[in-house]
Amino acid sequence: MRHETISISLDPRGVATLTLNRAEKHNALSAQMLAELTHAAADLGTDEAVRVVVLTGAGKSFCAGGDLEWMREQMRADSETRAREAAKLAHMLQALNTLPKPLIGAVQGNAFGGGVGMASVCDVAIGVDHLKMGLTETRLGIIPATIGPYVLARMGEGRARRVFMSARLFGADEAVSLGLLARSVPPADLAPAIEAEVAPYLSCAPGAVAEAKALARALGPRIDDETIETTIRALKSRWETDEAVEGISAFFDKRPAAWTHS
Repeated sequence: MRHETISISLDPRGVATLTLNRAEKHNALSAQMLAELTHAAADLGTDEAVRVVVLTGAGKSFCAGGDLEWMREQMRADSETRAREAAKLAHMLQALNTLPKPLIGAVQGNAFGGGVGMASVCDVAIGVDHLKMGLTETRLGIIPATIGPYVLARMGEGRARRVFMSARLFGADEAVSLGLLARSVPPADLAPAIEAEVAPYLSCAPGAVAEAKALARALGPRIDDETIETTIRALKSRWETDEAVEGISAFFDKRPAAWTHS
């Protein structure tokens, strides 16, 4: 598959780098990117030459979340289309979450909304110390639905509720305390920090790593077809609300939403 929104490289050791490559859009998740990421996860998962996958972003941002133009299209779509589009996001995240290779997140810039979800499906994520993160959906009248299972699995419910509904931004230190990042480092130290996470896997049996990861996932919080379908229904119904229409419209009109108070 030809990639336009992502890039993939593989070094001689079997370390693949999967890069979100819409720098001009802060790597926002478009419908095309969702499809390309889903296919990439399948290809990387079955490629015996791949030992480890590093997920990162091009440019200043790791991932700004869902593409706003894509979201605005959902406002105009029928219910069936909304469900289908929500499913694309949900299944992309599950494809990365169940990737049978170690997935290391190199979070080189800000991560908002779906970008927090992308960090959450990594087995370990390390971020630069100046980044900002936030689950910003409720500011737009929508909810962090399809990313929710992965965010809750990573943070735990108690910590997640500190940031899941408020849309407030937080820095790298708080992201570490929430469990989203394993640690934060100065930008110049990100590459060595990622290499320190990658290197041990190159001495491990690939099949054993895959089975250990699958076991960890099976023993962790349940994220099965029923869970995913619940999140799809939740996002679809939220897209159909007056608040979602107002929130997305306010963003494009560059004005405060009706519920905003200073």
